[in-house]
Amino acid sequence: MVRTSLLVRLLALSAVVSLLSIGATAWLAVRTTTRAIQQERGQALTDEAKVYDALLGYAAGHPDWSGVGPLVTKLAAETGHRIALTGRAREPIADSAGALPEPEAAGALPDQALATVDPLAVAADDPIDPRALGPFRLTAAEKSLLHTIATRVQSCLRDPPIAPAPAPDGQDRVMIHNVEIVDEPNGRPRIEAAGTDLSADTITCAEGRADLAAPTATERKALTRLGKLVNACLARQDIPAVTIGLANTWTWADPESARTGERRNQPVADCLTAGRREQLASYVAPAALVFVTTPGTAATSTLDLSPANQRRIFTVTGLVLLAAIGVTTLVGVRLIRPLRALTAAAGRMRDGDASASVKVTGRDEIGRLAAAFNDMAERRRHVEQLRKTMVGDIAHEMRTPVTNIRGWLEAAADGVVPLDRELMFSLLEEALLLQHVIDDLQDLSAADAGELRLHPQLVEMAELLPAITEAFASAADRAGVTLTVAAPPTLITADPIRLRQAVGNLITNAIRHTPAGGHVNILSGTADGLLRIDVRDTGPGLPLDQQALVFERFWRAEKSRSRQTGGSGLGLSIVRKLAEAHGGSASVSSTPGEGATFTVHLPLDQRD
Repeated sequence: MVRTSLLVRLLALSAVVSLLSIGATAWLAVRTTTRAIQQERGQALTDEAKVYDALLGYAAGHPDWSGVGPLVTKLAAETGHRIALTGRAREPIADSAGALPEPEAAGALPDQALATVDPLAVAADDPIDPRALGPFRLTAAEKSLLHTIATRVQSCLRDPPIAPAPAPDGQDRVMIHNVEIVDEPNGRPRIEAAGTDLSADTITCAEGRADLAAPTATERKALTRLGKLVNACLARQDIPAVTIGLANTWTWADPESARTGERRNQPVADCLTAGRREQLASYVAPAALVFVTTPGTAATSTLDLSPANQRRIFTVTGLVLLAAIGVTTLVGVRLIRPLRALTAAAGRMRDGDASASVKVTGRDEIGRLAAAFNDMAERRRHVEQLRKTMVGDIAHEMRTPVTNIRGWLEAAADGVVPLDRELMFSLLEEALLLQHVIDDLQDLSAADAGELRLHPQLVEMAELLPAITEAFASAADRAGVTLTVAAPPTLITADPIRLRQAVGNLITNAIRHTPAGGHVNILSGTADGLLRIDVRDTGPGLPLDQQALVFERFWRAEKSRSRQTGGSGLGLSIVRKLAEAHGGSASVSSTPGEGATFTVHLPLDQRD
């Protein structure tokens, strides 16, 4: 893989070297022939057409000529001509030769202009340049939506769905190949299929094609305005109204007019053109005259392949190749050395060396690759350690209840203890503890897989938090802990069951770690677009180095991992996953000896 990547890069570098050699040779040849080639009429016509088309495109997309100067200068530099732009009365607009009007300094303009640049009068069949979009210009959101629909239609045409019943005309649906998406000037995509008449097919993917052909909100607004202009023109000629569609199409608004109005088609077309011009007039630059002239210089000779020029060409080409070979050698050495180190480190990692890493020697792509490799190796070591720890933790958490259940059942089977109601309650308690661990693991597994389903609805925190607190009142009384809640009215869209689960886990954890006579306070508030739920206890608190680990699975502050305080060791991990599933987060702050505060942040802007 490394050799393949290196080969590709070296081949690309060789291609660049070849292009540099050819470019240098071509530059020398073009320098001796440019003036002669420009005197040819064909090149002049090409340059003039290029200038005219570029200025016409500018006029179609801008309401005035105020910013055309850089474009005129760029076109002059590309074509080698002087380009001047004036109004119809020859008032100056832009000139690549210098400021107008000073003909003595820049040279007088010819009597005849090259052309009139008017995006509203460019051709006989359609006098309006298609780049003159005006109010028909689509928004970025509309372009994105239409492209999504076009992609769906393209896939449908290439592989049409199986119809639940035969087509009404008895024709089978067939796949259409060579389906392409082509963008029109305003960004609207259209479907084209080489050699296939899609207009004759009214069955295949008809719904998607209808969505694609429907006007957007921007187009509907512009079409409404255009329809008013066209119908006003027709009304002045006592011609019935029409309905304007996309692509300059129209239909009679009255079906009766469609049967009797063939001889009125041309007036409608004329009114449509006039309406389009009136609608676009404020969006395009006014008509202007363009002048293209060639500065008066002596004609140069044609291609000169004299011995001196040939020596110059070979010398420059040789120098470029020599420089390229030197650069290739340096780059190749620089590439190979770190890549070999990366390959060796990857091999050690494959063989089980968890400490495999490479030395980062630069800040270029290879250096960043080495840094990424080291980060990956460190992450792999961390994940492997978490995996081993989690396997041991799961075994430990499930071994205790399973061992107890087995021990009591064996004792009952051997007749050591009677299988009475008290023993059944003890076995049930162990089974419930085992089920609790399994349920917590299932919740975490669903969250890790992105399959934790939420059923959000509007929740009033002033009602939910007191209800949750009330459910833990008896447990708090048994532990000698005082529960208080302060929740101002706040509406949020969330899953009330999952939110109850998260807050309940925090309250359970707080009661478990608060000594008798202590307090657990549940508070809520809003700030910076977030809902904040705090569960504060007056327990022993957490050292700073343990606060970063408290949400890890099976982690407990008791190093002995004693179960005397209860719990599966997964409650806080579930709290964090539930908060993240709602688009929020969970955190802890604590001062040793002064209790801990567990906080859940949820965004307030989730409401539908």
